[in-house]
Amino acid sequence: MSKLTKLYELLERQEELGINFSDDVLKQINQLEEDLIKHEILPIVQNNIEPALRPVKRDLVIVVEYSPDSPIKVKLSRKINITDALEAKVIEPDPQVEHKETGKTKKQHIVKAPQTTISITLPDGRIIAEKKASDTLIEFIKYVGVMRVRSLGIIRNKVPLISNTKDAKYGSAQHPVGGGWYVITHSDTNSKKKLVEKIARELNIKVKVEIK
Repeated sequence: MSKLTKLYELLERQEELGINFSDDVLKQINQLEEDLIKHEILPIVQNNIEPALRPVKRDLVIVVEYSPDSPIKVKLSRKINITDALEAKVIEPDPQVEHKETGKTKKQHIVKAPQTTISITLPDGRIIAEKKASDTLIEFIKYVGVMRVRSLGIIRNKVPLISNTKDAKYGSAQHPVGGGWYVITHSDTNSKKKLVEKIARELNIKVKVEIK
């Protein structure tokens, strides 16, 4: 059961008992609802609704009215700014970041090192060991929980490790993990090992990580 569901149940019990809601409970519910919209609903809007709107060549605001017991209502406004149309909080995707472009460098002969991967032994004894280190990292993040990892605020190459925006430079190294979220895997094997250990340490998960 999610924390948001538990808080809703708490509100229902308070209503039954005639107790006023505490500001702290209401603030927590507001924040969790906003997080749900940003992390679960906004990616769907970006991936499905935004492409469908591209034929529209003028600015507009689409307002979705949601009530648990009624059909969804969609309203249209020609106001350019949503805050002009109604009192509302804007929830946006992760912004694009700027990357410094370096000049052309002289080509050098590079000797490639043998391909390596990582092996992760989980607390229950199971092992995640895909052929590619990037795939092993992705499977580990799925095991832990995409949003749990996102909550750590880890940044790689100026890009959130878990992002709902495809980066202009590193987009090819961002891999979908469901719900409109992407994991950036642009790093060497040793860095991926350290990243897994960092995630495990931050979330108090006992794992053993080895380079193969």
